[in-house]
Amino acid sequence: MSKLGTLGARLHRGEVGYDFVGNRKIWYGLSILITIVAIVGLSTRGLHMGIEFQGGAVFTTPKTSVSVSQAETYAEEASGHDAIVQGLGTGGMRVQVAGIDTGASDKIKTELAEKLKVDPEQINAELVGPSWGEQIANKAWQGLAIFMVLVVIYLAIAFEWRMALAALVALIHDITITVGIYALVGFEVTPGTVIGLLTILGYSLYDTVVVFDSLKEGTQGITKQTRWTYRDVANRSINGTLVRSINTTVVALLPVAGLLFIGGGVLGAGMLNDISLSIFVGLAAGAYSSIFIATPLVADLKEREPEMKDLRRRVLAKRAQAGEGATAAVGADAENTNDPEGSGPAVVGPRAGRSGGRASGRRR
Repeated sequence: MSKLGTLGARLHRGEVGYDFVGNRKIWYGLSILITIVAIVGLSTRGLHMGIEFQGGAVFTTPKTSVSVSQAETYAEEASGHDAIVQGLGTGGMRVQVAGIDTGASDKIKTELAEKLKVDPEQINAELVGPSWGEQIANKAWQGLAIFMVLVVIYLAIAFEWRMALAALVALIHDITITVGIYALVGFEVTPGTVIGLLTILGYSLYDTVVVFDSLKEGTQGITKQTRWTYRDVANRSINGTLVRSINTTVVALLPVAGLLFIGGGVLGAGMLNDISLSIFVGLAAGAYSSIFIATPLVADLKEREPEMKDLRRRVLAKRAQAGEGATAAVGADAENTNDPEGSGPAVVGPRAGRSGGRASGRRR
């Protein structure tokens, strides 16, 4: 078995683990910092909306020897507006000019053909009206709102309202970071971007629900025992699915990275950039939020309940009593085994309490 597979098995059995919930303030602070940077970038730079949302024209040219920077200058001189020019894998160019009508597009097309030294008939012109772009934007917001509402309803029914709230916070966290990076990078927001955003919500929710399902199963009848707190079970749920989440995220990121860096960067495919950047950032943010934000937030909310507070008090009291007896036993063993620390394997989660150092996933 590989080292990663061995680690995953040990995490699942509870033999090793990381205290995600105990260190939640670190991850909360990091998320807040990233979110602030994203919001600042969004407020200062703003989103670069594509012509699909603000109207304009797209000119696709045949192969030409003119450079992208020269073509951009020619397009701005011909239109009187800012232009965006992207090189295509065919050797041609994609020229976008916002805020022009049909009459102006014919004039721009003729001047571009003359300066690029190509046949005007070989230049393909597509016009987009601002009203159509507004409809697309409204539909995108409606789709996002409907998705959020359905997610909250489903999670509240399948799990509970605290998990629904935590998942909603994680989704908003992922969207904010992705949109903020779009503003900082300066990529255009197109219908492809909207498709990418809606896609990452599904990925983010998938990882979160996997952990929540493990947490729900592990906390059934938790108040009837005095070995584990809700926080312990939450840590076990995260650790038990950690390697699985990492594997699925990496496998999903690899093809998206290929689209972003090869398809978009090398081949100059604009639509691939629009879709792949949002999915790439969203997948990474979604994996992060499901592990470091959603489940620790659920644990925070649950441990505010009186019965969970009482459980935590009883568990800590029992551990304190057991610790007093264990200290004497460890001291005696240390004298015989030359182990002054009396240390054992570091275990986080419900399986840590089994005597003899053996792990057990059974509840008591």
